[in-house]
Amino acid sequence: MPYAAFRSIGAYVPEKTLTNEELSHMVDTSDEWITKRTGIKTRHIAAKDEKTSDMGTKAAKVALERSGMAVEDIDMVICATISPDYFCMPSTATVIAANLGIKNATAFDISAACTGFIYILSIAKAFIESGMKKNVLIIGSEKLSAITDYTDRGTCILFGDGAGAAVITATDKKEEAIIDIHTGSDGAYADLLMTPNGGSGSAHDALDKEAAGCYMQMKGNETFKVAVKTLTQDVRDILETNNIKSEDIHHFIPHQANYRIIKAVGDALKMREDQVILTVHKYGNTSGASIPMAINDIYEEGILQKGEMMLLDAFGGGLTWGSALIPFAPFK
Repeated sequence: MPYAAFRSIGAYVPEKTLTNEELSHMVDTSDEWITKRTGIKTRHIAAKDEKTSDMGTKAAKVALERSGMAVEDIDMVICATISPDYFCMPSTATVIAANLGIKNATAFDISAACTGFIYILSIAKAFIESGMKKNVLIIGSEKLSAITDYTDRGTCILFGDGAGAAVITATDKKEEAIIDIHTGSDGAYADLLMTPNGGSGSAHDALDKEAAGCYMQMKGNETFKVAVKTLTQDVRDILETNNIKSEDIHHFIPHQANYRIIKAVGDALKMREDQVILTVHKYGNTSGASIPMAINDIYEEGILQKGEMMLLDAFGGGLTWGSALIPFAPFK
């Protein structure tokens, strides 16, 4: 049976930044207020004519180059996004594949919000281990600025834009294999974080009157409580299932939503400070792009080394959640 290996990482961040100071001139807030409650200092904002697929394509090019794979080798492309180029079709994944010159590959999007990258990891793993695919390109890309209400200080301070990508390939070496991935959901909590209008659940003739409903809406306090509890239990479960201790993890890479959530989960799991990867201060919450962007940061800083164990953990609208145990297994 083939195994699935995590071969490479790449990311793209838009040039423009939006600082807390700049936000303080847009809504009733301050740098001190934002920093204390979220840990965020800046977030990157895509250009007006820059699409989710454009950012995903740039991240994917980096991941492909680092993997040493040719576009002809890729037989599946999956994109995790809640801010696709188009409302229904075509999928952002097919646009990215076309941009890269990938032809005849299976390509589709998934919507799992901030847990999206872990969900597409699980899909890639399943397709490879079943023998149906050999080389899968996965991308988390978000232009959240397009669905953010910049008059709502509860959400506009949180979100930014960016993309991350990885190449997952078949291997016969068990030591290179993705160890385990857990995913879950509970739609009973859907109203905690959602974009209520714009789909088939809202009348099209009401959209002009209810445009604000097409933006992200969040019940912050309730989401925080559920997130900390769910993320902590999910990590405990995946570590216990695989007989791995928290001290054996080289890099704990949680979804970068809020510093207080990350710290609460890290403390509950007794993770050392040097194990916990933080990028929320400079990127904010980039949803499905958050985890691969963080992995890319530690790769480019020389912190992530071949064979080291990554523990990924995420929680997002749906509600969805997931965790993954992955050794970094580049070809070189």
